[in-house]
Amino acid sequence: MNPVSRKIKIIEQIPVIVISGFLGSGKTTLLNSLLHHFPKSAVIINEFGTIPIDQDLLQKHQAPKATLVGGCLCCQTRDALMPMLKNLRMAWESQTEKPFDYVIIETSGVANPEPVLDILLTQKWLSARYRLQNVISTFSAISDENVSRFPQMQAQLAWADTVVLTHADLVTERQIQKCFTTIEKFAPNATKINAPFGAISPSLLFTQQTAEKKTLKRNQVEDDLTAKRFKIICLRFENRIEWNLLQVVLIDLLTTYHHELVRVKGVIYTQEHKKPMIVQGGNGYLHPPTFLEMREFNDEVGRLVFITDGELVNLAEDLMAKLQKVKQI
Repeated sequence: MNPVSRKIKIIEQIPVIVISGFLGSGKTTLLNSLLHHFPKSAVIINEFGTIPIDQDLLQKHQAPKATLVGGCLCCQTRDALMPMLKNLRMAWESQTEKPFDYVIIETSGVANPEPVLDILLTQKWLSARYRLQNVISTFSAISDENVSRFPQMQAQLAWADTVVLTHADLVTERQIQKCFTTIEKFAPNATKINAPFGAISPSLLFTQQTAEKKTLKRNQVEDDLTAKRFKIICLRFENRIEWNLLQVVLIDLLTTYHHELVRVKGVIYTQEHKKPMIVQGGNGYLHPPTFLEMREFNDEVGRLVFITDGELVNLAEDLMAKLQKVKQI
């Protein structure tokens, strides 16, 4: 009697790229670069706090996009990631013409990426349908001193297959070498890429296969408590603001609160420019502004988010007072 032959269905796996990195290290800039070269990529962005800003910083993008807000991926948001990935997969399977070829997950700047990897590698249904392609960590050359302050930075480096050194154009060659020494300490087996001015070949990030993950002892309570040290202040600008004035004030605040003010980001509408302006800063530095194309949903309400290490209860009042003072000069 001949054995009954059974057809084994081969499940096609969707490659996943995870982008981690501390606040202000250039994750969204890198993501925009990847989407420019690989537009058929579904994107999941984990925002720290309840005000979604990073999704507004993305250039126009047609593939599916979702945002997780309210915490870091090691907290309650982790529970929302699994059904989100399942829904993405079912949507992908239901269509003859596949809506995306990759999934890119950008974690919060205060998140340890380990929970994401745990979901992708150990959840049977997901691990059969997704393939972890590459874990990328962005590391800002102007934030090397923060590694000892923030355990998240150490974890982000330790889990990385690829570390992209950003903002190298803002420091000296000696400082760049110091950064690579730090990276080597926490990520000895990772591929290191220097990306001055954000220049990088995205193909390097999409073709690399993720290495077998080493064990990293993780304390859930410690992760959550560390994330809670960061506070968020959000300012809304109902009217167009004069950029020349705001720029002076932001530089002043970043200089005054160099260590406490770890991140400034947002989209504003200025009197001098028609297009929405992206504002980003941190580590005492205000980056040159860039611009977004106008979109149908633009309400022309500017939003700036300030992320601080600890309480800066008077930050909003300080900013408004400085704006008034600059106007009077």
